[in-house]
Amino acid sequence: MATGIYARVSSRKQDQASQLPDLQRYAKALALEGEPVEWYRDKVTGKTMDRPGWKQLEQAMRAGQVNRIVVWRLDRLGRTASGLAVLFDELVARKISLVSIRDGFDLSTPAGRMMAGVLASLAQYETEVRGERTVAGQALARAKGIHMGRPAGRHTPIKVTPEHRKAIGDMHAAHWAKSAIARATGLSRGTVYSVLRETGPPAVTMTRAMTSFD
Repeated sequence: MATGIYARVSSRKQDQASQLPDLQRYAKALALEGEPVEWYRDKVTGKTMDRPGWKQLEQAMRAGQVNRIVVWRLDRLGRTASGLAVLFDELVARKISLVSIRDGFDLSTPAGRMMAGVLASLAQYETEVRGERTVAGQALARAKGIHMGRPAGRHTPIKVTPEHRKAIGDMHAAHWAKSAIARATGLSRGTVYSVLRETGPPAVTMTRAMTSFD
């Protein structure tokens, strides 16, 4: 049987470069021990388990071709506690190990199963918070008179207005992730970064808001 290494990003605009070094090192270590490795990849949201790469890995798992699944971090596997909990139960029943490199756990141990449950809940929490922050940011942008979304013509650039700059500065000072600022203002992440480079770092605050990952 083989080890299935699974890498996922949320969209085609992202790449798997941040995950690959750790995953490749793990694969190399297995190869030195003579263990076969199969790679599976997806570019789709983690809010659903219905993904082409994951479906292939799932089929291999159920056919008895995989005895271990390796991911860079648990949220690469999925971002719903219910979906992950069902998966954990199936893996335990089939005696298939799940290793999360960055989270540092192995599902084959009791401590690993406990940690996996906690991290699954945390992944869903982060997804829900990100959604709430986006909605709040859009409301803030509308209140400042900022037009949401792109104008007619998908590739038409959006002019960065003083209101945009003020909203970006306010959100950055509150430690919003750049991706969340981009979604809230309707601008690209590149534009958000450009505005922040022009305006400089935000003033230091005494408390830091909880943020989602970029």
